[in-house]
Amino acid sequence: MIKRLILIGLLTLLLFSVLFAWRFMQIKEAKESHRPPPPPTIAITRVISEQWQPFYYSVGSLVALKGIEISNDLPGKVTQIHFQSGQVAEAGELLIELDIATEEAELTRLQAARDLSSIQYKRAEELVSTAFVSKSNYDETKALLAQADASLQLQKTLIEKKKIRAPFSGKLGIRRVDVGQYLPAGTAIVPLQAINTLYADFSLPERYFSQLALGQAIDIYVQAYPEQSFQGVVSALNPGIDTDTRNVKLRATLSNKDELLRPGMFTRIRVRLGDETAVLTLPDSAITFNTYGDSVFLVLEKADGHTVERRQVKTGQTRNGRVEITDGLEVGQVVVSAGQIKLRNGIPVLLDDLPAPGERRSTNEDGR
Repeated sequence: MIKRLILIGLLTLLLFSVLFAWRFMQIKEAKESHRPPPPPTIAITRVISEQWQPFYYSVGSLVALKGIEISNDLPGKVTQIHFQSGQVAEAGELLIELDIATEEAELTRLQAARDLSSIQYKRAEELVSTAFVSKSNYDETKALLAQADASLQLQKTLIEKKKIRAPFSGKLGIRRVDVGQYLPAGTAIVPLQAINTLYADFSLPERYFSQLALGQAIDIYVQAYPEQSFQGVVSALNPGIDTDTRNVKLRATLSNKDELLRPGMFTRIRVRLGDETAVLTLPDSAITFNTYGDSVFLVLEKADGHTVERRQVKTGQTRNGRVEITDGLEVGQVVVSAGQIKLRNGIPVLLDDLPAPGERRSTNEDGR
C-alpha cells in the first residue's frame, strides 16, 4: 500500500515537472518574440545647391503665319483644276477655272458697244469745233464712251474672278471640289497655309507681366516630338489683361523651315524668366507629399548611431526628378531618400551605402 502511494506521488511530481517545463518554454519563447526589430535600413541623400533658369510653363496652340480657306467670289461650274492636293503654291498661281462662256459672250457685246461709242465720240470731237455738233452732244458721247469703258473693264474683272489664284505662297491642303461641280459663291475649295514661319499663342498669369518683354526667348514642346524642343521669341503681347481669367495673352514667332510643325498643334511652352539663380534641391523620392504639407525625414547623427526626425518643408518647381526646396532645409543636410514608409520620429536607423534606386539609375546613365 505504501509503495503504491509512493509510486503515485512520484508520477504526480513527474507530471507537474513536465507541465512546469512546458510552461517555462512558452514564456521564454513569448519573451523572445517580443524583442524589438532591428533598425530599418534607409538610403540617404544630401541637399545640394544648383543653378536653375527661372521659367514658367504654359500651354498654347500653333497658328500659321498666313492661313485661309480658298473660296470663289462668284458662282460657276468648275472647268479646270490646276493643282494637286498637298502641293506648294506660289503667290498668284492659277488653281481653279470656272465656266466663263456666258461672260465672254457678254464681253464681246460690250467690246462692240465700246467701239461704237468710241466712233461716235471721235466724230463729235471733230464736228464740235465747226458747230455742226453742240457742246452738250459732244459731252454726252464722251460720257457714253467712259461708261462703255467702265462696263468693259467690269466684265473683264468678273471673268478674271472666275480664275481662282493663290493669294500668297504656301502649302495647299486636300482639295474639296471636282471638275464639273457647280460652286455657289463662297464654296471652300482648298486650304492654303504659309508654314515656314509659325505663331505660338499662349497665356500667362498677370503676376508675370512685369517679367515679360518682346524678344524674350521661349522653348516649345509638342507631342509629336516629345524629345525635341523648338525655340521662338515673344513677338506680341496683348495691351490689356483678360478680366475673366486674369491672364495676359502672348504670341511668339518661331521658324519652321524644316516643316516639322503644323498649325493647330497643341504645345507646351516654357517661358524663360530672368537670369539663372541658385536653388536648393532634393530628389523627388525624398519628399513626402500630402494634404497637410510636404515633409522629409532629416537624418541626425547621435553618439550611438543615427536617428531620423520629420521636418516640414516648402517646395517649388520640379525639374528632371529634382524638387526645389524653398524653406525648411539648408545645403548639405542629410535626408532619407528611400524607405520613409517604415520611419517615425526618433527611431534609430541604419544607413545604406548605395543611393536610392532612382538616383542609382541616373548615376549609371551619366556614367559616374
